[in-house]
Amino acid sequence: MKKIFIVALTAVSSFSFAQVAIGKSSVSNGNVSLEFGEANKGIILPWVNAAAAVTGAVPGTIIFDTTDKKVKVKNESGWRDLSTQSGTVVTTLQDNVVESGNAKVIIGSNKADPTPGILVLSDTDKAMILPKMESPHLNIKNPEAGTMAYDTLKHQLAVFNGSVWTFWKP
Repeated sequence: MKKIFIVALTAVSSFSFAQVAIGKSSVSNGNVSLEFGEANKGIILPWVNAAAAVTGAVPGTIIFDTTDKKVKVKNESGWRDLSTQSGTVVTTLQDNVVESGNAKVIIGSNKADPTPGILVLSDTDKAMILPKMESPHLNIKNPEAGTMAYDTLKHQLAVFNGSVWTFWKP
């Protein structure tokens, strides 16, 4: 089932040129590349064995590092922790899975975008809107390590490292 979903998502995304809505019928405005519905669900970031092993990462790349069990974002000087402490993660479901080096979905007008990543938003004038909900730490039931959402009550980013939620306010 998972393979069918990935193939279907890849096929659909290859025909979508500008905007994608997940869990809702359309995006909120023309400045959005990817937007999620409001159903008390977060987005789960890609799990990597170690941030240092991620080659070609560009600033803005967000991952869950299974070695030190933290959510991280790539900036100009290196990787920055978005988790305040190490979490927990059980990787047994992916330990024996071989990753496809060609796995990539590009959303936006530049379908030949060379930026490395699993999900690349290629438009330079559009943004991604994270899943939004009130108090994600209370409303997302059984979150996985690397879950991320926007808290509409506190107006802050919430990331889960497998043990605790960390909150970031602009």
